[in-house]
Amino acid sequence: MLSFLPGWLLLPISFSCFALNLAFWGIVVTPLGILKLLLPFKAMHRLLAMAGRGCFRGWTMVNTGLINLFNDVDWQISGQQALDRESWYLLISNHKSWLDIPVVSGFAHKLIPEPKFFLKDQLKWIPFLGTGCWALDMPYMKRYSAATLAKQPHLKGKDIETTRKSCAKFLTVPTTIINFVEGSRCTEQKRLAKRSPFQYLLPPKAGGIAFTLASMGEQFNAILDVTLIYPDNQQHVALDMLMGRLKRIVIQADVLAVDEQVIGDYFNDTAFRERFQLWLNQRWLIKDKKIQAFYQQEKQSSAAGVLLSS
Repeated sequence: MLSFLPGWLLLPISFSCFALNLAFWGIVVTPLGILKLLLPFKAMHRLLAMAGRGCFRGWTMVNTGLINLFNDVDWQISGQQALDRESWYLLISNHKSWLDIPVVSGFAHKLIPEPKFFLKDQLKWIPFLGTGCWALDMPYMKRYSAATLAKQPHLKGKDIETTRKSCAKFLTVPTTIINFVEGSRCTEQKRLAKRSPFQYLLPPKAGGIAFTLASMGEQFNAILDVTLIYPDNQQHVALDMLMGRLKRIVIQADVLAVDEQVIGDYFNDTAFRERFQLWLNQRWLIKDKKIQAFYQQEKQSSAAGVLLSS
């Protein structure tokens, strides 16, 4: 544990360690993607996919080790009892920080199959990260604003088509598909700008996961609704982690059934689209209340501690 060191000293050291870990595995895994392009044989693709999953596990284990090395952090995980590595899962989560990706990957390690993240298109240009995720078949999503679609209507549905093509790759090997359905990291500024009806969350975007469920719904064994909370580091999670200030990581997982309530033609069936949006908004309301209840319990425990010490 190096959290006793001053933050200004830890920051460059920890950042360099995470960057080197990303660069190392990015360099290792990129040739696997190139080989998949050059050798279009199913047996070879299966072998290369196994090697890629091993690389992802290595990256995850080192990340988790670094988080624990630089921080005296308490991982509080609940809801993982009914999970296994031979199943298909759709994992949806709130999104607070770029740290969410290593955290969710650490949660997935040894519990569920290696995850595939839906990533922003801009990330593919980041050295090592972009090529590494491409080699691991991570789907990139390029979202278009309403103004852009109004000017270029031919772009409508492009992100959904990307989802369809990506999902086709995951039908033969147990996979966890992860989607941060808010579409962006939640900050107070964004929450107010979007006039979010939630106290701690941005409004969820239904299209991507609806299409994933339509493409692979019968393949999924369950939906995992994961709630991430960093109770002591709400403002600058990643920076606090790099400076050794991260205290607790709370991960609460709800296992949900995949049934007719969530599988249907989201884009052509108006009634289903309304039901699905209602279902997702209800899940987000439950998530928001869980976070609210967590902080209320924290305040009560803190108040009780003050009374006992006085």
